[in-house]
Amino acid sequence: MSQSLQFSARADLPNQNPLSIYLYRLISIKRSNLCVSADVNSTTALLRLAEEVGDHICVLKTHADIVDDFGDRTIDGLREISRRKKFLIFEDRKFGDIGSTVQAQYTRGPIRIATWAHLTNAHIFPGPAIITALHSAATSTLQSLVHHVSTSITAGTPHVSPDGNEDDDYDFGGEDAVRPLASSGRKGSVVTATTTISQTFEGTPRTAASLARAVSAGEGDDGDRAEALDALGEPPLARGLLLLAEMSSEGNLMTAAYAQRCVEAARGYPDFVVGFIAQRTLNEGREDNFVSMTPGVSLPSVEEEAGPSARTGDGLGQQYRTPAKVVAGDGCDVVIVGRGILGAKDRAREAERYRAAAWKAYESRVRKGKR
Repeated sequence: MSQSLQFSARADLPNQNPLSIYLYRLISIKRSNLCVSADVNSTTALLRLAEEVGDHICVLKTHADIVDDFGDRTIDGLREISRRKKFLIFEDRKFGDIGSTVQAQYTRGPIRIATWAHLTNAHIFPGPAIITALHSAATSTLQSLVHHVSTSITAGTPHVSPDGNEDDDYDFGGEDAVRPLASSGRKGSVVTATTTISQTFEGTPRTAASLARAVSAGEGDDGDRAEALDALGEPPLARGLLLLAEMSSEGNLMTAAYAQRCVEAARGYPDFVVGFIAQRTLNEGREDNFVSMTPGVSLPSVEEEAGPSARTGDGLGQQYRTPAKVVAGDGCDVVIVGRGILGAKDRAREAERYRAAAWKAYESRVRKGKR
């Protein structure tokens, strides 16, 4: 089973989405299997949170439709911070409709999720065709992004920075932009644009993989981790889907049979489905290598740790479990934490506390699997 393997080893397994490979290596290098749920209502609050917790997370989960002033400033800010702090963006949209509707929801309107979010999620109660509909929409969106950028690239044409000066080194796009390749000191031409999609990620895979393995095992220092992140580079130009297989709320209607149908559907689309929102690992087959991301995770506060008991719910149906229970006990990979971090006085310090607890639980699971 893949759950007994280190994340760096799971990145080397075949037949998976490029984003899965990137995520497993990112987790290994940052030694973080923490996702923070950014349940905030303004662009300023969202970007501030991303700045505060970005160094400690592998994924930031957003709810774009609750951000009152969501717009280009939001998207541009998230892209910039995610590139600099090295984390993926997961828009928690929970698609659940017929194909044509979810395609429009994914690609159009003021939010345009497919243009900026690396990951999103969906229910399969409309049927597995929702996967193909979203995959098709993602592919079309990425092709449009490539075409839009490539048509603006001309050989030897200088790029103009925001201050109006010619700047050969100016970064003229986000993570979705296709950059011309440098060769003998000259700008690449439009014919190089189609190859840049793969080179964004595949330019240094062996270096990134070897460094990820070393750093994940605790070897090296902060300098080695920084080198590994540089070698990893930006995320591939790809999109990934998480299927909602299980929920953490009390009395939810997602049965074991429903979760099994999610697994069966996911196995048919390993190039798009990266994993599940679930309360346990769903990697039961020999070839399964899906990431399990789990909400409803909480640590007792420092004060509660010294007291007789810790909270187990929020009074609104949400049920909480610790990282040790979720990761070491139930085989989940990434813990999703919201209010436990958002409500802290020092959110960076609290994110680090959760990161350390989740990583310790992961290391315990791997050690147990080697026995």
